Amino acid sequence: MFERVLIANRGEIACRVIRTCRRLGIRSIAVYSEADANALHVREADEAWPIGGSRPQESYLRPEAILEAARLSGAQAIHPGYGFLSENADFADAVAAAGLAFVGPSGASMRKMGSKAGAKDLMQAAGVPVVPGYTGAEQAPAALLAAADNVGYPLMIKAAHGGGGKGMRIVRSHEEFLPNLESCQREARNAFGRDRVLLERYIEQPRHIEIQIFGDTHGNVIHLGERECSAQRRYQKVLEESPSTFLTPELRARMGAAAVAAGRAIDYVNAGTVEFIVAPDGSFYFMEINTRLQVEHPVTEMVTGLELVEWQLRVAAGEPLPLQQDQVTMRGHAIEVRLYAEDPDRGFLPASGRIEALRLPAPSNGVRIDAGVETGDAVTIFYDPMIAKVIVHASDRRSALARLADALAASEVVGPRTNLAFLERLIRHPVVVEGRIDTGYLDRHLEEFIGEEESGDTDGAATASRMRILAAAAAAALATEVPVVNLASDDRASPWAIADGWRIGHDDPRRLSLGLLGERYDLAVAIEANATRVATDDASALVEGPRVAGGWLSARIDGTALRWRVQVFDDLLVLHDGARRNRLQRLPAYQHGSSVAVGVGDKVTAPMPGRVVLLRVAVGDVVAQDQELLVMEAMKMELALKSPRAGTIESIGASVGDFVEADAVLVRLAPVT
Repeated sequence: MFERVLIANRGEIACRVIRTCRRLGIRSIAVYSEADANALHVREADEAWPIGGSRPQESYLRPEAILEAARLSGAQAIHPGYGFLSENADFADAVAAAGLAFVGPSGASMRKMGSKAGAKDLMQAAGVPVVPGYTGAEQAPAALLAAADNVGYPLMIKAAHGGGGKGMRIVRSHEEFLPNLESCQREARNAFGRDRVLLERYIEQPRHIEIQIFGDTHGNVIHLGERECSAQRRYQKVLEESPSTFLTPELRARMGAAAVAAGRAIDYVNAGTVEFIVAPDGSFYFMEINTRLQVEHPVTEMVTGLELVEWQLRVAAGEPLPLQQDQVTMRGHAIEVRLYAEDPDRGFLPASGRIEALRLPAPSNGVRIDAGVETGDAVTIFYDPMIAKVIVHASDRRSALARLADALAASEVVGPRTNLAFLERLIRHPVVVEGRIDTGYLDRHLEEFIGEEESGDTDGAATASRMRILAAAAAAALATEVPVVNLASDDRASPWAIADGWRIGHDDPRRLSLGLLGERYDLAVAIEANATRVATDDASALVEGPRVAGGWLSARIDGTALRWRVQVFDDLLVLHDGARRNRLQRLPAYQHGSSVAVGVGDKVTAPMPGRVVLLRVAVGDVVAQDQELLVMEAMKMELALKSPRAGTIESIGASVGDFVEADAVLVRLAPVT
């Protein structure tokens, strides 16, 4: 076994590999960019080496810098994680040429599988069913358009060297093809350095099911069961689980055998994933092989009880696989969701900034947390905005969903916006609960998962529900806050030094102002006989026996006993009743007024920090409402910014290649006359 392993990655996966190295007694060596100098993976590693600037092209995508760090640190092997250089055949060859072990397949295997086009041709020759399409080398737009017309619509354009949902577009007509091709190729160049694409016939309402395979240098190849990843948004996986609710035992066996055959066909070594698209009638088609560890590998670990990163290291060190196929067993059900810094209500725009507070459930036998950040860390604009993966395991799927709901309810992020509420709505939606979701459902019905939830209550019932939340928040605030000290008093032990509004005979109503769903509520909190009255201008509630203990608030509100999960931060109270999360901001008292949305009818601003990659207009151009004006790149994705109204371009505030901050004015429209 190795003594020193360098991890050529960052964030959650780097931390994940470091943990296994530490358990095995292997010294872990991290690398970091300028933006990651204080990152969690740097702090957790036994040592860490700088490799360049903040952008991936200046650091994590520089093979020569990583190999130099490996040489200087005395590493014997390099684990690439996922993303970045993990599926770069030239890098794998360079690692081997430097006399180091690459924790992954050989460059030769990668070249066969690294191109989606080449992989499809190889699988077709091996008798594995593939989706009809075009994988040719001719990449001229006219030739691709002709091929698209021949394949038929709808079809999908896919980056041949891509992954992670980047460089993919669905095209439903001849007229849509060329604009989508241009965007897809540009995104592929930026993300992967190559812009070759392939075309596939698009299968409506499919399932996405992948098989985890493992091979060693002794000729053994086995599979470790399937993961279903059908819950996707814009080709990005949102929820992964095992076993699949869709597969029959017969179909599972056939897909497992096909995956193993694919691995044997290319002499596959180490961890890999064979991905299939499965039609509603159960017919399945090869999509691609990911020649690396997958983000969702913990799902397989939870149901098999195996440690895949340890397997990777042992195989890379020349050891045979620890198990044969008939020794692999599955138990229970596992589910994973990805907690991201992103804003679902603004098109899932990635968010960035300092994490003021991060609370995640305590790990246990049934709950696992794989995180890449801690409280005080920053989510930067340069990399994927994943905060953590929440993985649960239980004896059956229903219990696993319940455990996941509880784990998410115990989570909270203060700082960047997150998809936490979106995930909670997702896992209790009928299509997920019943196991019916297909890969396009979220995109077709996104309104069911974002925005303020409709309660279905009458106005009166909604007012009562809102009052109940306010009363619970007031009880939590009063039960947990430290009494305010009267700084004018020199005697801190005196009861007169506590400025809590107490007076002889009765307490003066305490004033507490809270913000809920954009509305301000000024509460009067008065102590009555054995209870507390919480009132607004138009409603009130009686709170009896409030108690906060172990993160839970219990109280009787208007006679009904209630229990809420409660989290208290400096100016934030988070209440969770098991189904809904209520975030209440503590506001300064006696400060009236409400927020007013700033009109942007004459300007287009940057929704987040990023780089301008394309300008489609010039000063003086006449544009229509919703016409695309420019394209930004941020956090490995492209954002198309459109005109808020018809008008004339008055000024442009950035050029192609410029880096711009959030809210920077990029385009101004001439005033309407």
